[in-house]
Amino acid sequence: MKVGIIGCGKIAQVRHIPEYLDCKNIEIGGYYDFNYERANDLAKQFGGKAYKSVDELLNDEDIYAVSVCVANDAHAKMTIKALESGKHVLCEKPMATTLADCIEMTEVAKRTGKILMIGQNQRYAKAHLKAKELLKSGEIGTVLSFRTTFGHGGPESWSIDSGSNSWFFDKKRAAMGAMADLGVHKTDLIQYLLDDYVVETTGKVVTLDKKDMNGNLIEVDDNAICIYKMKSGVLGTMTASWTYYGEEDNSTYIYGTEGIMKIYDNPNYSITITKRDGTKVLFDIDKIQTNDNQTKSGIIDAFVEALLEKKEPEISGESVLRAMKAVFASIESSEQNKTIKIN
Repeated sequence: MKVGIIGCGKIAQVRHIPEYLDCKNIEIGGYYDFNYERANDLAKQFGGKAYKSVDELLNDEDIYAVSVCVANDAHAKMTIKALESGKHVLCEKPMATTLADCIEMTEVAKRTGKILMIGQNQRYAKAHLKAKELLKSGEIGTVLSFRTTFGHGGPESWSIDSGSNSWFFDKKRAAMGAMADLGVHKTDLIQYLLDDYVVETTGKVVTLDKKDMNGNLIEVDDNAICIYKMKSGVLGTMTASWTYYGEEDNSTYIYGTEGIMKIYDNPNYSITITKRDGTKVLFDIDKIQTNDNQTKSGIIDAFVEALLEKKEPEISGESVLRAMKAVFASIESSEQNKTIKIN
């Protein structure tokens, strides 16, 4: 099967393209980017064709599916256009910049009968898969509370256009900042781990330090701290930050009636469990991905498996809607300075 890449920036170059190339049943058939030379360079390097328009790529009947790797504001538009042209779609996170667009994406996928998957790769981290299994088996008893964090020094060095000129800092293109870049990951993750979902949020989504080229604070958030209440009654915090200047933190702590589970907190053990009596259980499974240490995410493999078996992917667009609802509700909570209940 041939896939197309729509948007040839950093995420396409370090994750989608190399992971597709690692799949035996997939060939990259084409690339589109608003910077044609960027797309053409990738086509020369990895094979396939560079297209001068999205429509040209989508009208190619040989392209069976596409990865949408454009800026946040174009996720919905490109995804819907691709679905309606008969292509299956893997869309990067955040799913879209409004809840209405997120819902429309899922409705179009249903109407066209095409696969829509979202790149919430934290679900496939090996320690998270193991943690979910341990939680389900009652390893720390009944879960009472949690704190989950994703923080690093910001996207300036990650984006294809590095520095303060990064599109991540552009309100029109990004719409949201750390909350959409990192917060959506940990919101989706905690719902996945606990098999639960957010029904109420109290959020502070703010800009503390990041500055644009003129030395002014950027218009998108660089920090988000939210108190989440889950449907089960479990209470916890989710923190997303672009101002952790020194060491990346991608940890999750889960507190239960029989112990505490810490995930990706210890450099030597990806899961540590401290029982109520002080006994420790240690799991050396893997190391979490960082911006400086990219490993295979599992997302492309899962998407290709769904394509080959013609089945709904685990991380379908519909499955991500609840995380997006919590993200938008947290922003609303911060703007209105009050707790928001989520329908």
